[in-house]
Amino acid sequence: MSMTGGCQCGAVRFRVDGELGEASICHCRMCQKATGGFFGPYVGAPYDAVVWTRGKPKRFQSSNKVARGFCGDCGTPLTFEYDGQHVALAIGALDRPGEVRLSEQLASPARLPYFEELATLPVHEADEPRAAAHIASIVSYQHPDHDTADWTPKL
Repeated sequence: MSMTGGCQCGAVRFRVDGELGEASICHCRMCQKATGGFFGPYVGAPYDAVVWTRGKPKRFQSSNKVARGFCGDCGTPLTFEYDGQHVALAIGALDRPGEVRLSEQLASPARLPYFEELATLPVHEADEPRAAAHIASIVSYQHPDHDTADWTPKL
């Protein structure tokens, strides 16, 4: 099995040659801050199976045990690395994130108080006139969800 991914701007790309491990979301405060989201979504990968195919992530040592990899150009979170031998990849950085199935939640006591209510919020369909007009006006400069021979972000 091979899975590819990368950052939003395309400066850092990776490939995993091998089976992905367990996938989880972590509610701890460090994961919230590292991702800028409600939780950190990560999937384990064999450390030696991750190949950086374009660029390399910068790293921030967020604790005595964990370093977090991210794109130094656009800031996209990419990795959660611990013990110098284990790596988990940010699920949203994968080219096909929908193929990863979550298996657990970690640090549940730190969940944001409204987390359970998220699925009950109203949904705005993409074909609603206001939403459709907004979506049609967006021009994406994001790297596509596949490898490219080269990539110069459009500005």
